[in-house]
Amino acid sequence: MTAGDEERLEQFLAAHRDTSMFLRSNARRAGLVYEGAAYQAVHVGAFQGDRLTGVAAHAWNGMMLFQAPDGPEAVATLARACAERSGRPVTGFAGPLAQVKAGRAALGLADAPAAMDGCEWLYAMDLAGIIVPASLQNGSIVCRPPLAGEHELLCEWRFDYEIETLGSPDSEETRQRSTAFLDRQIADGDVWVATDVAAGPAPVSLAAFNAALPDIVQLGGIYTPPALRGRGYAKAAVAHSLLVARERGASRAVLFTENPSAARSYEAVGFRRTGDYSLVLLR
Repeated sequence: MTAGDEERLEQFLAAHRDTSMFLRSNARRAGLVYEGAAYQAVHVGAFQGDRLTGVAAHAWNGMMLFQAPDGPEAVATLARACAERSGRPVTGFAGPLAQVKAGRAALGLADAPAAMDGCEWLYAMDLAGIIVPASLQNGSIVCRPPLAGEHELLCEWRFDYEIETLGSPDSEETRQRSTAFLDRQIADGDVWVATDVAAGPAPVSLAAFNAALPDIVQLGGIYTPPALRGRGYAKAAVAHSLLVARERGASRAVLFTENPSAARSYEAVGFRRTGDYSLVLLR
């Protein structure tokens, strides 16, 4: 797939929007021509006549992304074709759990060492049903975009998130990558912090969108320092971000987690588990 296939790809992915956020947002941001720049990818599609039935994309960062609902053989064929066309090493996978397993096996990477190799629970909600925590309603917790003077603190939080949640190494490369990712989120207006009015103006929790489209957003990088957990701060930050998404015109939100405590916070604002998703980061 290349320039000219954007509309066809968007229509296909929009029909599977809960599990296509990375594919859709990257293609919208960078198009379908691959030149090695951030967010670009080599895309390979499966077709029945003129109808697109599946896609694999090998992204600039080495990740291979899938949306191929026709079964493991279809995924395997796409994975091999995409890897052959890109000619680059695969550093990880993302997509519906069964598809990631099939694609990984097809490339002979089923047993490859991984820094992150989990089955995450896919949560989704219609934004008409946001449950706003009492702390936001009564103003005891206030959420807002981050201030310039909070950048260093939030970069530390994003770095800690990468190590704790994604299993990234404690290295300068991780620090630089996590800072760059947070800076892109901030530049896009997709980051919010919660503050506890009784404790002062300093941030106590962070919520952000990993990807945002006109109709749907994906939350990610949600982080509260360990000493501040269990106080409802993340729940408030998440709810605020969802209210902003709704104001911007989105109608749905998704996220992934395998943390039971975090899942309870998400369920408290209206999320419900709808399936399984996999994010694999190879060593």
